[in-house]
Amino acid sequence: MNQSIPVNEIVLPSKASRLARAIWKHKALYIIALPGIFYFFIFKYIPLLGTVIAFQNYNIFQGVTGSPWVGFAQFEKMFMYPEFARILKNTLIINFYDLLFGFTAPIILALMLNEVRKVLAKRIIQTVIYMPHFLSWVIISGIFIGILSPSTGIVNTLIKAFGYDPVYFLAEESFIRPLIVGSGMWRDVGWGTIIYLAALAGINPHLYEAAEVDGANRWQQTWNITIPSLLPTITILFLLQIGNFLDFGFERVYVFLNPLNRESGEIFDTYIYHAGLLQNQFSYTTAIGIFKSVVGLILLVGANFLSRKTTGNSLY
Repeated sequence: MNQSIPVNEIVLPSKASRLARAIWKHKALYIIALPGIFYFFIFKYIPLLGTVIAFQNYNIFQGVTGSPWVGFAQFEKMFMYPEFARILKNTLIINFYDLLFGFTAPIILALMLNEVRKVLAKRIIQTVIYMPHFLSWVIISGIFIGILSPSTGIVNTLIKAFGYDPVYFLAEESFIRPLIVGSGMWRDVGWGTIIYLAALAGINPHLYEAAEVDGANRWQQTWNITIPSLLPTITILFLLQIGNFLDFGFERVYVFLNPLNRESGEIFDTYIYHAGLLQNQFSYTTAIGIFKSVVGLILLVGANFLSRKTTGNSLY
């Protein structure tokens, strides 16, 4: 005879028990993820403890425990610095140009490559545009400096051929920002294109067939099928770039800087190098780093909120 068990005697597994079972069930995936977890823990999270020196007058010989606390004095020094507004302006303008042109270029190029029907030609183009991604910024700067050289560069050779005086591009402030953004686009556009091409490959081909039956041309198919299908990928990559809006990269700018173009080319990353490493102002530059991180967090949270409300796509 079957006996029913009272409801109050049924023991449900705890959350910890369910989590442990889930981890054990997918243990292979967690083992694969361990190197990445260790990387972020060692090189990202543990160094966060060192940000306390932003609230100290840090002395390398006294260490964190022996250096005096000064509260928000380093942040006040940052905002009172006469060149702070100029450096912030340069950082914002260069990042905005990079977001406007550098972010959209891979999308446009991926859409164009998607229309190439010959597989061999498509693969050759992909390989050619992807190769610069493996070059260091030192090599990139050498290539562009050589091309733009006022004496032997191919650009100035063409300019002189038309009867104009050569232009020293790296010595004029008006050219440094387009040069920084343009070199980055040339180096990384292939990497972004591959990501979007992978997303394009996942679009259901029956959607195009149905649209073609309905009489839609290639442009209408791109506008109504391809771009909406790419929107989740575009949104995620856009939000990731917004989070690093003030973190443009030190070596990308430093290799092109000189005393003649520093007024328009210096950003937070290069200034941190000069003030922090060369002048030993560790607490001051740590405060600048915290400022960059807070601004990036605010931009990321705000952009994620707007994206979730308008498109339904977000990071979290």
